[in-house]
Amino acid sequence: MGKPLSKMTLTELWELFPIVIVDYDPVWADWYKQEEISISKALVLKIIRRINHIGSTSVPNLSAKPTVDILLEITQDVDPQPIIKQLHELGWSVDKKRTLDSPDLIMLKKGYTPLGYADKVFHLHIRYYGDWDELYFRDYLRNHSDVALEYAKLKKTLRSRFEHDRDGYTEGKTDFIKQHTYFGRQQFPKRYQP
Repeated sequence: MGKPLSKMTLTELWELFPIVIVDYDPVWADWYKQEEISISKALVLKIIRRINHIGSTSVPNLSAKPTVDILLEITQDVDPQPIIKQLHELGWSVDKKRTLDSPDLIMLKKGYTPLGYADKVFHLHIRYYGDWDELYFRDYLRNHSDVALEYAKLKKTLRSRFEHDRDGYTEGKTDFIKQHTYFGRQQFPKRYQP
């Protein structure tokens, strides 16, 4: 069965879960929709303010890690512990290795096994309702296919350099993401402000 993920070092996890970039697959939108429905049924609807498919899998024709990212925004007065319990029953587990500087209130994962990636992999970012950069970056890429193509090339270059170094891979994308998030905010001012 393999060593439990909770007992693995960061280096072991990066070896088991390398950076993989594949061509866009329209099935990712279906995966997202299925999870959105499942999450919405499991949680009390009045606590959900907004739920969105984010990340590269949400941008048509963009090469991506085949991991569907979901942004779940909840009301400010919600205790996250019951949410964790309800989502755990759906197969989600808390990402305990998430850095402290993350904007996520809670980060959950699904599809990581002691033997590697499952057929479907998800990240669930739970945050309080707000004005999040990921939404503007996604929309900018959706509206600028030339920029999305440039982003795909950058990710493939970084993947070849940082296949087993998730932090290096993420850091290598940071300036590009910040720049185009800024452009997204200019193009879609206040689109996601509460």
